[in-house]
Amino acid sequence: MQFGRYFEEFEVGAVYKHWPGKTVTEYDDHLFCLLTMNHHPLHLDAHYAGETTDFGKNVVVGNYIYSLLLGMSVPDVSGKAIANLEVESLKHVKPTFHGDTIYGETEVLGKTPSKSKDDRGVVYVETRGYKQDGTIVCTFRRKVMVPKRAYGEARGGEQPARPVPHE
Repeated sequence: MQFGRYFEEFEVGAVYKHWPGKTVTEYDDHLFCLLTMNHHPLHLDAHYAGETTDFGKNVVVGNYIYSLLLGMSVPDVSGKAIANLEVESLKHVKPTFHGDTIYGETEVLGKTPSKSKDDRGVVYVETRGYKQDGTIVCTFRRKVMVPKRAYGEARGGEQPARPVPHE
């Protein structure tokens, strides 16, 4: 199974649908909030969220949804990346709630060969995340430096550094 893509394999306009989706649990949301020290009661306090917000219940912290979508995209987009260069934009379009299932897809918006090194290039992509009903909840655009095939082959091919079993 392929993990990531070489620069030559990206085509402008291609859309990679990431699979599988992930159902977000209360535990996922709370753990992420606690690990990142985001203690806002909108995410952690069901009574607060129910009594004082327009949502009437906890909202999943947006940076968890972003991180989840970024992770979902790795096998299709950045699994061979040399570097993630920038996140150009990040939009939290609609809220996500405990029990929602998130799906993602990434569209290739552009690609540019490196001007300084001929063994790599920069891929410009937009990732969209949506819930089980198709509602888009998060979008972000980023630039990823990926190797050309010759770079990868010189460093071990599809599974670099994989040991050979022996007795």
